[in-house]
Amino acid sequence: MIAEIEKYIEIQNNIDQILKESPFKIAYIIEKTGIKKPTFFKKMKEKRFTPEELLSIAKVMEPVYRNETHEEILESLKKSEEDFKMGRTISHEEVMRQARARLEQRKNENRI
Repeated sequence: MIAEIEKYIEIQNNIDQILKESPFKIAYIIEKTGIKKPTFFKKMKEKRFTPEELLSIAKVMEPVYRNETHEEILESLKKSEEDFKMGRTISHEEVMRQARARLEQRKNENRI
């Protein structure tokens, strides 16, 4: 429990730097968290976000956050190992092609 509390304190003390180094624009994070802009900047400057606010910021900054249980993660890893052993893999080039296609699709969706 001590490690979790220390990590929380570290995040709270460095939240301004974490947000600045994020690939997301602060305006986007503000919009998605629903925290009013002046309040957000004041809290960021004073490093006084509540635990709930930090959690909502983290969920915006880590969109792959899925709330999976430990068992679900282990099951996913077992399935991945089985897929690898059975040769159910794709090449790096194919992964990159699919990623580029998804990125292009998202860009097009945002233009509409």
